[in-house]
Amino acid sequence: MKIQLRFFATLREKLGVSQESIDIPNDIKTIDDLKNYLCKRNALWSEVLAGNQVIRCALNQVMVDSSTPLSDDAEVAFFPPVTGG
Repeated sequence: MKIQLRFFATLREKLGVSQESIDIPNDIKTIDDLKNYLCKRNALWSEVLAGNQVIRCALNQVMVDSSTPLSDDAEVAFFPPVTGG
């Protein structure tokens, strides 16, 4: 399955990438599976995306939770929580 990844704010700064297109194995079914898969890239990715980090996700520009299923050609965006005033 091919998906488009986008990273914003401090995630983009820490990982040094704003977007990339990747092919993921068929056993990656949800946003949470995807995060776990990306954490296996190396220690930096694990540190930035690990389960204890608060990270918001959007699938095709709609806010979702980590149990949301992925689909082929989806856009998945990761960003830290933001506050406004």
